[in-house]
Amino acid sequence: MQESKDTLYGIYPVLEALKAGEKPEKILIKKGLSGFNVAEILRICKETETVVQEVPVEKLDRTVRGNHQGIVAFMSPVELLKAEETIDALLREKTDPMVLVLDRVTDVRNFGALCRTAECAGFDAVIVPAKGAARIGADAVKSSAGAMHLIRIARSSHLRNTLKYLSDKGFDVIGCTEKTEDDLFDLQVGSKVALVLGSEETGIAPENLKFCNKRARIPMFGKIGSLNVSAAGAVAMYEIVRIKRPRSSENA
Repeated sequence: MQESKDTLYGIYPVLEALKAGEKPEKILIKKGLSGFNVAEILRICKETETVVQEVPVEKLDRTVRGNHQGIVAFMSPVELLKAEETIDALLREKTDPMVLVLDRVTDVRNFGALCRTAECAGFDAVIVPAKGAARIGADAVKSSAGAMHLIRIARSSHLRNTLKYLSDKGFDVIGCTEKTEDDLFDLQVGSKVALVLGSEETGIAPENLKFCNKRARIPMFGKIGSLNVSAAGAVAMYEIVRIKRPRSSENA
């Protein structure tokens, strides 16, 4: 049972929230549900690019205890931005933005920990896919120690297009992956950086990895051959910061 304070259900409550300008992270709707108000909900969701997923009624019954009337909305406790608009805004604000891109990281605790590290390391935004990502709810905010309120969270409808957009805008799009011989500690980066991390199970999806214009692996010196994605992300983010950080005259 996922019901919590960031879960809204029922046709009228969801419709009124949408009319008031609220933008849910995702809406689950019963397959075949129809009616004037349902059509209005779908119209607003299309205009605002809100993710809508048709599901069997059994899934809705498992999600909330109350009378959901065939619709459940997951409300985000943080503002969710559009990926390309966020990239453009960062480029207007600074010459050396750093962006973290998460490809199908679905564990809420890993997601929160990565957002926390990104904020601590001075990254400017976290980009996630609209589908196949961890829930951006109260649990994620708690896992991030509140960092999700301090760093921009943006969603991408098509992650491969966003990665290409980053590359076209001059970013070094770095795929952190074992599928390369290039060592993270030999990495060279420019002023604009986008670090891409994949799911713990399968890593970065092949269709997304091909849009990474640089790749780097974290060297392993022990008997265990891999790191948890949040640990790997922390290593990679701070190595990028170390590379980019200007050296003082005393250390030059």
